[in-house]
Amino acid sequence: MTLAGLSVAGARRALAAAFRDAGLDTPDLDARLLTADALGLDHAGLVSQADRVLAPAEAARLAALADRRLAREPVARIRGRKEFWGLDLAVTPDVLVPRPDTETVVEAALALLPDRARPLRIADLGTGSGALLLALLHERPAARGAGTDLSTAALTVARDNAAALGLAGRAGFVACHHGAALAGNFDLVVANPPYIPTADLAGLAPEVRDHDPALALDGGPDGLDAYRAIAADAGRLLRPGGALVVELGIGQADAVTALLAKQGLTVAAPRPDLAGIPRALAALRP
Repeated sequence: MTLAGLSVAGARRALAAAFRDAGLDTPDLDARLLTADALGLDHAGLVSQADRVLAPAEAARLAALADRRLAREPVARIRGRKEFWGLDLAVTPDVLVPRPDTETVVEAALALLPDRARPLRIADLGTGSGALLLALLHERPAARGAGTDLSTAALTVARDNAAALGLAGRAGFVACHHGAALAGNFDLVVANPPYIPTADLAGLAPEVRDHDPALALDGGPDGLDAYRAIAADAGRLLRPGGALVVELGIGQADAVTALLAKQGLTVAAPRPDLAGIPRALAALRP
């Protein structure tokens, strides 16, 4: 698209209109974030410089970002950043972009462990960018944690995010399948496992299908493979009285509840996300 001769505000409006016409979900937000990134402005700068005409190089740079979004590349991928639980996280093609729905897992975990001063041990299985682990360590300053992932590239992203947030001293990362390399005795285990049935991957939105790593999406034929593995290992990983909190895919609450209960865990009612969809499931080791 062409933005030459437009003001900062005019370019932002042009992006929002183009994104809206393309059927994108959040056209105004996408336009604001990309305009701010292209011009190196914060929200106050967007307001104070609203009437300034874009320099040719700025117009070209912003147009290039807009074209990427119109091609259905997610804004977080374009920016290389995503906010999660108020934390600014780097994201690369090696990790899942953290979703607001996943904050429901953080909410459920914090509700189970309300004492901020308690010296907790936390494990995040399939940590990706480190979002869950780092959010929990941020909220529980006496806690220490370990994040696992099969992808060593993802673990590099998580380590870098931990360092950038000043949490590297309390967070360790290890390459393994779920909790296979962990010794156990954790107060809390969290996971946002891959839960999309394999046959459903092709029908996902392009932003997800074409840009999130398949390793973080593919849950096997029925979407439950990762839950089976996590449930089978939960008794070893958790100390007595410890809690497991997992994110759920749509319609999976009953099946995952059954898997966890079969392993002797006491399962609570699922916690809904902001859309009312059961999104986080907590279970306690007796």
